[in-house]
Amino acid sequence: MSVDTTFDGDTEKLSLRDFTEKAYLDYSMYVILDRALPHLGDGMKPVQRRIVYAMSELGLKATAKYKKSARTVGDVLGKFHPHGDSACYEAMVLMAQSFSYRYPLIDGQGNWGSPDDPKSFAAMRYTESRLAPYAEVLLQELGQGTVNWVPNFDGTMDEPEVLPARLPNVLLNGGTGIAVGMATDIPPHNLREVASACCHLLDHPQATLEDLCDLVPGPDMPTEAEIITPAEELRELYSKGRGSFRMRALWSREDGEIVITALPAQVSGARVLEQIAAQMQQKKLPMVVDLRDESDHENPTRLVIVPKRGKDLDALMAHLFATTDLERSYRVNLNMIGIDGRPQVKDLRQILVEWLSWRTGVVRRRLEYRLQKVRDRLHILEGLMTAYLNIDEVIAIIREEDKPREELMRRFELTEVQADAILDLKLRHLARLEEIKIRGEQDELNEERQRLEKTLDSDELMRKLIREEIESTAEQFGDERRSPLQERAEAQAFSEKDLLSADPVTVVLSKQGWIRAAKGHDIDAVGLNYKSGDAFKLASPGRMNQPCILLDSTGRSYTLDTHKLPSARGQGEPVTGHVSLPKGAMVDGLVCGRETDRVLLASDAGYGFVTRIDQLTSKTKNGKAALTLPKGAKVLPPVLLPQESALLAAVSSEGRLLVFPVEELPELARGKGNKVINIPTAKAATREELMTHVMLMGPEDTLVVNAGRQHLKLKGSELERYRGERGRRGSKLPRGYQRVDSLEVIND
Repeated sequence: MSVDTTFDGDTEKLSLRDFTEKAYLDYSMYVILDRALPHLGDGMKPVQRRIVYAMSELGLKATAKYKKSARTVGDVLGKFHPHGDSACYEAMVLMAQSFSYRYPLIDGQGNWGSPDDPKSFAAMRYTESRLAPYAEVLLQELGQGTVNWVPNFDGTMDEPEVLPARLPNVLLNGGTGIAVGMATDIPPHNLREVASACCHLLDHPQATLEDLCDLVPGPDMPTEAEIITPAEELRELYSKGRGSFRMRALWSREDGEIVITALPAQVSGARVLEQIAAQMQQKKLPMVVDLRDESDHENPTRLVIVPKRGKDLDALMAHLFATTDLERSYRVNLNMIGIDGRPQVKDLRQILVEWLSWRTGVVRRRLEYRLQKVRDRLHILEGLMTAYLNIDEVIAIIREEDKPREELMRRFELTEVQADAILDLKLRHLARLEEIKIRGEQDELNEERQRLEKTLDSDELMRKLIREEIESTAEQFGDERRSPLQERAEAQAFSEKDLLSADPVTVVLSKQGWIRAAKGHDIDAVGLNYKSGDAFKLASPGRMNQPCILLDSTGRSYTLDTHKLPSARGQGEPVTGHVSLPKGAMVDGLVCGRETDRVLLASDAGYGFVTRIDQLTSKTKNGKAALTLPKGAKVLPPVLLPQESALLAAVSSEGRLLVFPVEELPELARGKGNKVINIPTAKAATREELMTHVMLMGPEDTLVVNAGRQHLKLKGSELERYRGERGRRGSKLPRGYQRVDSLEVIND
């Protein structure tokens, strides 16, 4: 960016726009490169790298004694990272928490937080720490010329630019960070799976992303909860470098209770119980009776949910997965600083290829560093051997000459290094056995030099060495996958109806169109209190969680939520407040039932059909067309069909009775239906004869025909004479029973 500056004497003048733009860009680049994003090489942010390096400098290896964390934080701040001590300590705590890091870098002693409250850790003056064994993966090759060293913030000492990691730690432990204009969310992965993918790439450099996804099928979080995202979505995530995945808690049934044994990563068990308890208080979980937290040292996660008996536990857990942290989604953004020093979102193959390229450079520098050390030592040994072969002359020169080094160099054609090595020899090293030792060391070093030179000159041997080191490190630190991959159906929360109890109710409608719901089925609907001039018209038993279907005089159906109807303690509400009836229409039918229940719809013209409650259900107040009525015909009250096979009894106004199996009627969504009982066309046109009653009954039931004060009971052979095919004329009832008031069924 070019900046226009002017000078006025000793003062530099810069426009405010240019100054702020440059200052903000400088700050942005600092946050991106030196604070928020991990480096691809060692997978660490600067503060994490400095903490690990400072601990190694303090001698806090995995075998050392613990030291106060305040000592480590003090060294980090004073030598490498001049920032806040609390932020530095929090970064240190995170690396010690086994529920935050898949492979912790720090072994902590004391209170380092808990999964329920990760920030409940003790102050750094109370805790002690040392490096975890896994830190060796990052530090093992540090002093072997493998990485560049840069001055610290005040230039008084050097620190490593990056740690020489033997494994792609950027994938193993992952990381999160927010920079300026970009962020990173890298989930942890299984060490053995990532190592296998690296070895496969070394053997098959042209391996595709699909090949690598077979070896690294998904993230591996620190907890044992399931990763339920489909494999296709995970592959897409790894191909784009962005996406998300979901984790779901593990649960089992124990004596009719739900026991949760593993939670998604970074989810608090106490928080989950709070979420469930809140739903219980809001009466959104009537099927849950009690909650218990039985977690202890032996069972770090054990949450118990006690449901009511007979409840569907799978449906309950699906609801809890959808409404609580028992299922959680995690963002993925594989954004990191590459080996070119630039931040970039990379796919899985790009990460592994670039890391292997970086690792090859690290190993090459290590081998070259060691080769130079070997050559230097051989050079010195060559000078020492010369001295031993001419020991008397060498001793004479040292005793007699004023400048023995120059004389040794001239006499035996030695270099300064060789001459200094001879002069530094102690008297006890002049023994005869030292010559044997030198020759033995020369032979060993010559073999090592040849091996190093051969490896450095061969790409194949270099790849083999890297693969062997990766395999041995994976064998040492690898473990089994913790987060099983298991595709699951998407969780569905309970609807408002699902959460309702199935309490019995009776829906009652008055002649003037006032509707209400009384608790129970043994309700005297006729004897309820009605407004002056009003009276009972229709009633239907049902359940609180079942829909209520109304049928108007034009054949349209409407749906009411039974649980929203007013109580029968009052006189109800006008039905027109719930539905919009056509002008002049009134409700002539009422039925309650489950959505799968079948219903018989019929008109007094003698036509009818069977349908289901869900086909009559309407989502609007205007309803939907259901029963098509012939001209002048009226709706008969709908009848709920029993689950088992049934007979349909139909009575006409001329006293004719026809009984036939209801299965002979078609099942339709809407329409006119088929003939139930035959009414002659002439009589139907003048409405001289009508179908007045329909009733459903079982094959063994008794049909009672009520005519005034007389009651005719028909069963068995008596009922058989009225049996016929659907649409027949039917047989006449005996005299005195032809003016039928109602039909009843007695279950035998």
